[in-house]
Amino acid sequence: MFYHVKELQFKARVSKPDPRFARLLLEQFGGPNGELKAAMQYFVQAFGCKKPYPDKYDMLMDIATEEFSHLEIVGATIQMLLTGVNGELKNAADESDLNKMLDGTAAKETYIHDALVDPHFFLVSGGTPALTDSNGNPWSATYIMGMGDPTVDMRENIAAEATAKLVYENLMKFTDDPYVKETLRFLMTREVAHLQMFEAALDSIQPNFPPGILQSDPKFSNKYFNMSDGNNFSGPWNEGLSPEMKEQWQVVEDPVQHVRETDGLLNEEIIGTDRTEKSVQKANKALSAERREEANKAAQPSAEGVLDWSDDPVQSPKEKKSSQKNRIVKTQRCVFSGRIVLF
Repeated sequence: MFYHVKELQFKARVSKPDPRFARLLLEQFGGPNGELKAAMQYFVQAFGCKKPYPDKYDMLMDIATEEFSHLEIVGATIQMLLTGVNGELKNAADESDLNKMLDGTAAKETYIHDALVDPHFFLVSGGTPALTDSNGNPWSATYIMGMGDPTVDMRENIAAEATAKLVYENLMKFTDDPYVKETLRFLMTREVAHLQMFEAALDSIQPNFPPGILQSDPKFSNKYFNMSDGNNFSGPWNEGLSPEMKEQWQVVEDPVQHVRETDGLLNEEIIGTDRTEKSVQKANKALSAERREEANKAAQPSAEGVLDWSDDPVQSPKEKKSSQKNRIVKTQRCVFSGRIVLF
């Protein structure tokens, strides 16, 4: 269950109202790289990990919960940046005095223009944060990525944290408020921390490359097709050994001629790798059996024939003692540093 602690994880502050920057900051409230996207993505991904990968479930739920707390920080900052705007929008009896608040007629005209471009932010939401991006596009579940395979999901999450980090980095260029920058720097830094957590989680799953189960066709896994005409460049992507599978890169300089000579690649040869079709099929079967056993074991009901979501996976006495110790430490950590605590 969720338990709401009525204080922010980070003490968000602003030095003055700034409606324009408030609108930009909506990108991290309801945008495709924002905090709600991250929270929901990790929250949804966690369900598939509960039984087969309980440690990944724990991590995903912890990070998802923290992302909800970051959403609250962003929302609170937006609301503070809109100080004055909310009150003026409520002034329905008399003509609004936004021109004074925004330092003149030109500023008021800019405000009206912004309202026309993004009516939900300035007109419909009444000067409060809305679940849209900075252009008023509503938040959508299409932002959420999850494949039900932790080797894929962790990579998606690494990318999500990287893009969110860059958005915060760019936002910092558009405000001179030292307090807002302080908040943005905290949020940006947590993206860096989460990125490392997902990298470590991915590394703890072995094998994890290629993503998924099937090991790829050795005829094509190390081929580099030179598909452009002009200056050619070399690097670790087309010379030496491939970084993950350690196969020798094979450069096809003339893809058209090569396709014709191999009858549309049907007669492609295995070159530069020790993998064979036989070894690949053997690896496919072995990993398929391993992952199937993990899934089936996770779906086993209790002795009474009941599936219980709260049942912990079977652990050795040593693992159980370590798990209990970690739970105590984590509970203490959440009480003191978590904005929203997950039990």
